[in-house]
Amino acid sequence: MVDTTVQGDRDGGAPGGEAIRTFPFPVDQSVLGVGMQVGPMGTGRTWHAADTPLDRVHRIDFHVVMLFGDGPVHHMIDFTEYQAQAGDLLWIRPGQVHRFARADAYRGTVLTMQPGFLPRATVEATGLYRYDLPPLLRPDEPQLTALRSGLAQLQREYEDEATLPLSLHTAVLRHSLTAFLLRLAHLAASSAEAERRQSDTTFTLFRDAVEQGFATNHSVSAYADQLGYSRRTLVRAVRAATGQTPKGFIDRRVTLEAKRLLAHTDLPIGRVGAAVGFPDAANFSKFFHQHTDMTPAAFRAELR
Repeated sequence: MVDTTVQGDRDGGAPGGEAIRTFPFPVDQSVLGVGMQVGPMGTGRTWHAADTPLDRVHRIDFHVVMLFGDGPVHHMIDFTEYQAQAGDLLWIRPGQVHRFARADAYRGTVLTMQPGFLPRATVEATGLYRYDLPPLLRPDEPQLTALRSGLAQLQREYEDEATLPLSLHTAVLRHSLTAFLLRLAHLAASSAEAERRQSDTTFTLFRDAVEQGFATNHSVSAYADQLGYSRRTLVRAVRAATGQTPKGFIDRRVTLEAKRLLAHTDLPIGRVGAAVGFPDAANFSKFFHQHTDMTPAAFRAELR
């Protein structure tokens, strides 16, 4: 995933402050009118509604799963820009606000599915509405082989209009789709767990670095550089672990140490400030007041 946060859609949003447009599943484009489609992406291919503003933010009321055969492709989903490579999958769920890059950059296979096409038990088993799971999925080679095979089988069944009556054709599609989605859901859940473990590790390293360096280093960027993480990765990990920003975590640690020294030592206030990274006493007093609503002197007096 690219370390880019989209702060809004100043040049590609809904015109004139209008509501974000939502596009329904294009039933008229699916084979035999069933509630799903699967086929190749790319220019000249019918894989989205003709009036969908690909380069503007919009919503869809159906699922889209794209398995990329080429890359990189940049795709924005809910303020985060994802970079997909060949062999990656991108799963966009109903209601998510997203924006395509140039359509001719999209190569691979796309699956779209209308809500209600699968029974409720299957929906729950496959986690179709697990918005907490990551949209960008990177399978390993065995997983990718299985997913490609499942998607190819689904496409063959989807395009076979002749061998079964519509009711059986639809039933076979549901079974093939369920098998594919179960693999995809397992990959998504595994990816989320891997991200959680990585966040835990990232936060632990950050916490230890702050404990060693807070007396002289109050810079989030400096800690990120020291640990070899991007600032955004650090923000995600610290928020997941504590609900705070990295800067908030550092400031709380500095404030705690200042309180300890003010309460339990007789060090002059200027030396307390210097001990927690503020050589200038005025700056220390301003920082302490900002985080406690008290001056250092008032805090000390209240405890004596």
